[in-house]
Amino acid sequence: MTLKAIFTVFIGFSGGFAVGGGFVAFLTVLGVIPRLTQLSKTQRYIRYYEWAVIIGAVVAGWLSLTNPRFSLSPVWLIPIGLLDGIFIGMLAAALTEVLNVLPVLSKRIGASESLISLLTAIVLGKVLGSLFHWLWFAF
Repeated sequence: MTLKAIFTVFIGFSGGFAVGGGFVAFLTVLGVIPRLTQLSKTQRYIRYYEWAVIIGAVVAGWLSLTNPRFSLSPVWLIPIGLLDGIFIGMLAAALTEVLNVLPVLSKRIGASESLISLLTAIVLGKVLGSLFHWLWFAF
């Protein structure tokens, strides 16, 4: 093995450990997973959430290093996309709750009495934007 190959392997492992450490710190320090279980009232399944994140990170890392080809029916894209969207949305909601972004934002813009309307606008904007993106670029 040449010095260049050893250096490349070292850089790859270092980058992986840095990103993995940042991801774990993000989830641990901010308490995203416990807050996610509180929001969804599924505290008894917290171990499953943790294992889902761990397995998802490992599988996604492995898939990013390989170039897999899946020959699934396009019908499978609907439930897979729906589950991905639910997970990302709940993770974003938990992060927002942890950081108390929306109450601070609503006070700053002077809309503290219409926080529900602000949340509804954000949700509808995300849904319509995602649908537009999917329908425009997927077909």
